[in-house]
Amino acid sequence: MFDVVRVGEHGLIGEVIEMHQDQASIQVYEETAGLGPGAEVYTTGAPLSVELGPGLIENIYDGIQRPLNAMLEMSGPNITRGINVEALPRDIKWEFEPTVEVGAIVQGGDVIGTVQETVSVVHRVMVPVGTGGRVEEISKGSFTVEETVCVLVDDAGRRIDVTMMQKWPVRRGRPYKEKLVPEMPMVTGQRVIDTLFPIAKGGVAAVPGPFGSGKTVVQHQLAKWADADIVVYIGCGERGNEMTDVLMEFPELKDPKSGEPLMKRTVLIANTSDMPVAAREASIYTGITIAEYFRDMGYSVALMADSTSRWAEALREMSGRLEEMPGEEGYPAYLASRLAQFYERAGRVIALGSEGREGALTAIGAVSPPGGDISEPVSQATLRIVKVFWNLDSTLAYARHFPAINWLTSYSLYIDRLMPWYAEHVDKDFPELYQKTMIMLQEEAELQEIVQLVGQDALSFADRLKLEACKSIREDYLHQNAFHEVDTYASLDKQYMLLRLIINFYELSLDAIRQGASYQSLIQLPVRESIGRFKYVSEEEVPTYYKNIAEELERDVRELVSKGGSAE
Repeated sequence: MFDVVRVGEHGLIGEVIEMHQDQASIQVYEETAGLGPGAEVYTTGAPLSVELGPGLIENIYDGIQRPLNAMLEMSGPNITRGINVEALPRDIKWEFEPTVEVGAIVQGGDVIGTVQETVSVVHRVMVPVGTGGRVEEISKGSFTVEETVCVLVDDAGRRIDVTMMQKWPVRRGRPYKEKLVPEMPMVTGQRVIDTLFPIAKGGVAAVPGPFGSGKTVVQHQLAKWADADIVVYIGCGERGNEMTDVLMEFPELKDPKSGEPLMKRTVLIANTSDMPVAAREASIYTGITIAEYFRDMGYSVALMADSTSRWAEALREMSGRLEEMPGEEGYPAYLASRLAQFYERAGRVIALGSEGREGALTAIGAVSPPGGDISEPVSQATLRIVKVFWNLDSTLAYARHFPAINWLTSYSLYIDRLMPWYAEHVDKDFPELYQKTMIMLQEEAELQEIVQLVGQDALSFADRLKLEACKSIREDYLHQNAFHEVDTYASLDKQYMLLRLIINFYELSLDAIRQGASYQSLIQLPVRESIGRFKYVSEEEVPTYYKNIAEELERDVRELVSKGGSAE
């Protein structure tokens, strides 16, 4: 089962996916037109595997790890059937720097040397899983991925040649020593995510939403700004032009950490909707295996899968061809377990090896439910597995409120674990501020229902003030412009300061109303405009700007109270 085969005179790539006595069903990853009875099939004797080693970063692969750039040079802009390309370039020589000496005892997962793969990434060459022994020879210099850089002798006296490249079957998760509890957030710079619905490093999240609600832009933003060392982006069955946007944007985007192009720490898997369906099913396994490899090096990896719905549709199509019993809406009965197997490969772990390196793999999957109906099987199966749910709302999207994450229906189950980290690293008041914000937004929804029934005049001044403050939270805080030079990313300190100002305005004004200040004068204070502009202030100017506004706010409200609420 699952051996890779070559089919027919073109040598099409396929995989054994079902066996009945002496008959095998083969899923071919390419166009099968022209195949007929009598075509010869050759087995490679190995399951679908990826090549792991220097040369992964900056590369763009299809669903079964064939580099698109190399295929373009070989066959032009359209992928030719039966094309056979090596995943890692064999002609490039990498500068190998040993980190162990002759005589050292090493085991699977230990780092034996490093390669400066790009400006941003140091590639740690590890002993393949399941091998180990005493270092007999180790070389320094320039080598290709197939040349021996280290020779080990195991306990039985056998010689093991170690190269910079290793292979791993994609459907099997890479082993680790221990799985850790996720206790720190993956900071994304997106206010609605970091403050209200954070994701932990090593966590899993789902982004469901109808067409046009901004799933892809949310994932692009996370890929650009998330606090991760490596980004693996899987375009799984999405439109070709969306993948083109990624390919055009990432080389131009400056990495905020190094100032280099973002591609210098990114691997792209592009399997667009016009590419073979079976390769789409394989693409998310290819992507997550590459992500696990960098996790094992001790890096924090962010994996974006856009979208798992297209992957599930590929699963449904293949299941139909196999004449399996269909489950709900025609999806195979094993849909939920396959999704769980994929998401369970995320996590924060202690990697194999004697050094005890800590790595994290955070998985974020977009879900595209038909008609935006999240009661369909893929969304429901995903929600049972993930701990963060960012529900994209078409109503918000049509109102041009982006990111269109609905604050009433989204949730994060990591909140309780992460709040101590926020209190320690951002501000001790952060958890309390989060609670106040969520309560206010929920109360606003209830007040809006009353307003629709009887109008705003029926509300007390305190309730009207709450609506004004919530409007400020929605428009000045939760709304974020992905294409604005400054607003595209907000540090945690800046997020805290902006939210603190909005809540301070509400609490000071509420107190002022009780002391007889005029509601109209309070909501017309010029300082409110300064609070709204805060998100466009550059990170360097934030502390000064915050201090000035906070002082101005207190002074203005105090003056209104002392005047007994007169607007003059």
